[in-house]
Order: sequence, then C-alpha cells, then structure tokens
Amino acid sequence: MSSVARARVDPRRQRGAALLLLLAVASVGFAAVLIGAFGRSGVERLREQRTLARLALASDALVGFAAVNGRLPRPAISATDGRESPAPCADEAACSGFLPWVTLGVEGADSWGKRLRYSVTPLYTTAPIQRIAAVATKRVQTRDGNGELRYVIGQERCELAAACAPAVVYSQGRANLGTSVAGLAQANGARGNLDEIGNDSATTGFIQRPASADPGVPGGPFDDLLVALPLETLYERMAAARTLP
Repeated sequence: MSSVARARVDPRRQRGAALLLLLAVASVGFAAVLIGAFGRSGVERLREQRTLARLALASDALVGFAAVNGRLPRPAISATDGRESPAPCADEAACSGFLPWVTLGVEGADSWGKRLRYSVTPLYTTAPIQRIAAVATKRVQTRDGNGELRYVIGQERCELAAACAPAVVYSQGRANLGTSVAGLAQANGARGNLDEIGNDSATTGFIQRPASADPGVPGGPFDDLLVALPLETLYERMAAARTLP
C-alpha cells in the first residue's frame, strides 16, 4: 500500500470516532450530575444523623443536670449566650427558648449552624421537683397516613395519671426558620409549612413527623428534628441520685 493510501482516512471512521467521543463526554457529564446529587443527599443524611446525635446528647445532659441539681435548667440567656437564664420562668413562654449549651457542656447548634431549641415545664426548673404534684406539660403529635394529627407523647390534657413530657429539645432543620449561632433569625422560605411554623412558636404542643419537601402534604414542608425528655427516665436518674423527694 502506498503512503498516499495509508494517509487516507475513512470518513465513516471519523464520524464513528466523533460519536464515541461525544458519548463519552455525555456519560462523564451525566455521571458527574449523579455523583453530585447523591453526594449532596449523603451530606444531608450525615448532617441529620449528627444533629440527632447532638439532640440525644443534649437530652442525656439535661437528665444529668437534674440528677445533680434536683431540677431541669431554664433556657439559655440568648442565642449567643449559652448560660442558663438566671431569671425564674414566669410561664411556659418564658421557659421556651434555646438550649443552655454552656451550662450543660454540650454542642448548642445543629449541623446546619442553627441554635438548638428547648422548652421545659416551669415547675421542673425549681428544686425540689414535687413528684406528687408537678405535671409535665409538653405534648408531641405526629401525622398519620391520612395526614391527621395524633398524639405520640401526652394527650390534649396533661395530668399526673396521664403524663406528658417535662421538656423537649429540637432542631429546626436545614430549611426555613430558626436562629443562627450569630443570633440571626432565618426567614421562612416556604409556603404552607404549618407544622414548622407551629414548632417555631410552640410552648407546650409540638410536631414530630417524617421530613418532606412537598408543599401539598398535610402540614406542608417539614424538616424539624425533635427529642422529648422521657419523664420516667428523668425520675429514675434523679431518684438514683437522691435528688427527687
């Protein structure tokens, strides 16, 4: 074969090579999109797990504080001062605010840089707690398959014989509402997120349900994470420490 013949290139081979190159570039681009999407999803799952772990540690720290001091702590002074408020709680609203992370010696923010919220029954912030008279006041609801609210902790009326929770600690999640560690309130970027709005201003009744970004579901978009302090666990630890009458 002459050198001229070898230099000739089949146009079909050129088109085939170009097509393979385009397919390769498209595949790489699609893979990058998938990796990015799954990567972001994985990061959010990790942040959620870390936040749940912080909530669990906060709950345990609250019980430990009560075992030593004979009472639960009051909320923090502010979003930037994590010491327990020195003023007694006048009512449920005054006993709802931010977790006193400095006093408890725990992390005071979730994985999205928002301060953890905390609401405690006023009677449980004064020592000694009168077990035979103090009624825990925190109620927690979820939504069933039909979107109807039902109680998972407590009931409409909290009583000694039908106990509610003495306190709750929660994160307001990645999106919508909450307060940054710098003390800046985050705007509500959603519509119809009634359950999140309810938690933002709640003092006794809270919502705990699976996360959703769908504005059409009952209660709207939701990504709050909440842990209620078990009353029996609190009493058992305090009784073991002999700080419960």
